[in-house]
Amino acid sequence: MPVPKNFVSPARMSAKERAFSQIQRWIIDGTLQPGEKLIDAELAESLGVSRTPIREAFQLLEVQGLVSTHPGKETKVTEIEKDDIFKMYSTMAALQALAAEVTAKIIVPEQIEQLRAINLDFASFIKSGQAYQAMEADEQFHNLIVELSDNPYIATFSSSLQIHIRRFKYVFLKQPITAAQASVDEHASIISAFEKNDSGLARAMMKQNFIRPMQELHELL
Repeated sequence: MPVPKNFVSPARMSAKERAFSQIQRWIIDGTLQPGEKLIDAELAESLGVSRTPIREAFQLLEVQGLVSTHPGKETKVTEIEKDDIFKMYSTMAALQALAAEVTAKIIVPEQIEQLRAINLDFASFIKSGQAYQAMEADEQFHNLIVELSDNPYIATFSSSLQIHIRRFKYVFLKQPITAAQASVDEHASIISAFEKNDSGLARAMMKQNFIRPMQELHELL
């Protein structure tokens, strides 16, 4: 189970949090492959921690559905089921579309400028081939819209889905720039709808922003 040695560890985190964050990232970016057996001793050595925080991280990752643990046997990265793309993305599209519809009615200019700045970062990361950073910027864009909608149910369900969608999204954002650029353009259209307080357009464009990559990913994988 080869893992990188030259990664940058997040500062001011407990050993458990650091292990959880890094292993989660390795699962999402494919360093740790679906179905791969995770060996706590090797991960502990790579991360410079004891085996206890690694095992605690496994428990958190299992709650998220990223690993499956069998006591006394082994822990493996969960498989990615291609058909899950439709289930995850269509559900997320509905949640995010509702958030956009509500936000369009109440958003203020300062918040629109925040979204525009995030989208510029998103575009820059795509252009420079930084897929993981692009994914984080994309999530920041959508999370802000959900936050502005002030609906805790949308926030909770979106957060749960987002963890699993990340594994698919990372694959998508690693594609050629022209494929990912459509997401930047759709974000710009959502921002334009917000400027007009057009809730119907905001809802439609947000839904498209999830349905399009869903269809393209299903063909790609």
